[in-house]
Amino acid sequence: MKSSIDDTGPRLARRIRLERSARGWSLADLAESSGVAKATISKIEREEISPTAVTLVRLAAAFDLTLAGLLVRAEGNGDRLSRAADQPLWRDPKTGYLRRQVFNNPDHPVEIVQVDLPARREVVLPSSSYAHIRQVVWVLVGDLVIVEGGERHDLGAGDCLGFGPPSEVTLANETTSTCTYLVVLSRT
Repeated sequence: MKSSIDDTGPRLARRIRLERSARGWSLADLAESSGVAKATISKIEREEISPTAVTLVRLAAAFDLTLAGLLVRAEGNGDRLSRAADQPLWRDPKTGYLRRQVFNNPDHPVEIVQVDLPARREVVLPSSSYAHIRQVVWVLVGDLVIVEGGERHDLGAGDCLGFGPPSEVTLANETTSTCTYLVVLSRT
C-alpha cells in the first residue's frame, strides 16, 4: 500500500503541469483561477511539497474537474473494472486523511471514493469542490460530523447524507477512532 501512495505524488505533479500546459496557462493564471499561491503550485509541480486535499480540490476545480477526476487522470486509470489492488490511494499530508479511488471512469457519471479520516481531524472543502456534481456520504465505521452551509449533521455507522447546493463543507472526526466513509458522486 505504501508504494502506491508514494507513486501518486510525482504523478500528480506531472498531471497538474500537463493540465495547466494544455490550457496554455501560466502559473499565475492557475493561481488566479484556483486561489492557490503561485509559489505553492510551483513547488507542487517540482515535487518539492505534497499538496493537501484542499489544495488539490481547488486546483481540480480550476481545471473544471473533481478531485477524483484529477487523481484518475494522474493515475491514468479509466477501466470499467476496478480491482481492489489497483485502486489508487492518496494521503493528505496535513491531516493523514487516506483516500481510495474505488471507481472512476471518464465515460461513467458515477464515482466512488472511500475515505479513512483519522481521529480528531477535519477537512474543510470549498464550495467549488461541489460544482457540477451531486454527492452522497455514507458512513461505514465510526462517527462523522458534516457541516454543510452552516448546518451540522452528526452521522454514525450506516447513516447517509445527500448534499444540497454547493457550499463550504467541513468533514470532521471528533472521536478517538478512525472514521471510514464512502463518497458516491455523479456529475451533473
